[in-house]
Amino acid sequence: MLGSSRSRRRRLTTGLAGLGLLVTGAALQVSTGAAPAHAATPHRILFDDGHAEEAGNADWIISTSKPDPLSQDSSPSSETDWTGALSSWGVALQKTGDYSLKTATSALTYGGSTTTDLSNFDTLVLPEPNTLFTTAEKTAIMNFVKNGGGLFMISDHTGADRNSDGEDAVEILNDLMTNNSVDSTDPFGFSIDSLSISSGYPAAISDSTDPVLHGSFGTVTKSLIASGTTATLKPADNSSVKGLLYRSGYSGNTGAFFATSTFGSGRVAFWGDSSPIDDGTGQSGNTLYDGWNDTGATNAPLALNATEWLAGGSSSGGDDGGSGTCTAAQLLGNSGFESGSTTWSASSGVITNSSSQSPRTGSYYAWLDGYGTATTDTLSQSVTIPSACTTAALSFYLHIDTAETSTSTAYDTLKVQVLNSSGTVLSTLATYSNLNAASGYTQRSFSLASYAGQTVTLKFTGTEGSTLQTSFVVDDTALDVS
Repeated sequence: MLGSSRSRRRRLTTGLAGLGLLVTGAALQVSTGAAPAHAATPHRILFDDGHAEEAGNADWIISTSKPDPLSQDSSPSSETDWTGALSSWGVALQKTGDYSLKTATSALTYGGSTTTDLSNFDTLVLPEPNTLFTTAEKTAIMNFVKNGGGLFMISDHTGADRNSDGEDAVEILNDLMTNNSVDSTDPFGFSIDSLSISSGYPAAISDSTDPVLHGSFGTVTKSLIASGTTATLKPADNSSVKGLLYRSGYSGNTGAFFATSTFGSGRVAFWGDSSPIDDGTGQSGNTLYDGWNDTGATNAPLALNATEWLAGGSSSGGDDGGSGTCTAAQLLGNSGFESGSTTWSASSGVITNSSSQSPRTGSYYAWLDGYGTATTDTLSQSVTIPSACTTAALSFYLHIDTAETSTSTAYDTLKVQVLNSSGTVLSTLATYSNLNAASGYTQRSFSLASYAGQTVTLKFTGTEGSTLQTSFVVDDTALDVS
């Protein structure tokens, strides 16, 4: 509605406004300030053992020495030099000389000071967790991936509740993806199926260029199901999702036994069974199965190549665990606002589906100001731009309408700024005003390549005078890196 004003209370939108979401948004802006601290080699891998990974017959650890497996044997030559059903995996990585491995036994954090804080690692491995992650842990994991970390999720069949707490790995990993404060709208482009598939040898797709199927640890042809599950892919939600191995008789978006995806500037891998990573040896009293060396499958190369890919580089190249490469990606979460206030921090009612303005696409958009009274509205999101990316293009579509009649005075303004993690303005990319009012949306674009390697906050600030409204309407944002 060109030139019309709106009341302050009208801005609450159905089911999406309110104090709870605003508090979540504010917390997100703080928590996303930490980025994975990439050191020089080796690649830093954290195996989780804080969520009942040793419950029942499971023994999903690389060593009984925690957090540092080197305390058990500082130079392992055989998988039995470390004790755990994942010791083959750990020892194989350790023997390359290009990996630093640790085990987490307490709550997962991101941006803290502990030695197992996620900011100290390139990749997090979740080997069939059997207790739910807390709200804080889910925020930590999702922000870790969004800011460049690798996430390896290994499930098991539905009903594999090893500690009898009412939750199995299928439910726990789906909960991580669908019930977090960062992005709960199918962030990785797949969901884990509630299935219990007794047996099978899922086959790899034909793709000679895929680094997980054809990596430095060998070529992957098949994997193993010994009571496991699959995933349903949803490329409409995340176009980067890709099925690499499929259950017999399945292809495309169903029956994916191993899949990869990206989220923000990070990478994700999913495996539908824990049996392939089990090397058959571990602590006394556990009933284990040697899937790692199953002669009908190539599970070891699959696990090792995927770890290498998640960490961001070649295990033989001596790079820095991910900062030496750039994965082309769109980094902004909820970029078209269709998930309401998720991911963004915004003033009350800014993200809306009101019919008083029109979105460029979809149903939701961001509407700053438009009251005809003294108002300041803000909209912001923090993001880490990978250091190896030479292109970082911020774009958004902007529509401005106004009741102001002046052709020379900017009474109402919208500033687009880049801030550091302390809130200091690094750059004002543009300032728009009532003088820029026009029909329809116009795309605006800016290069943020100079901020590669930094975590920055992108902030829109609309400031309106005491009379006559100006509406600044934003939609379809993006931060494309390559």
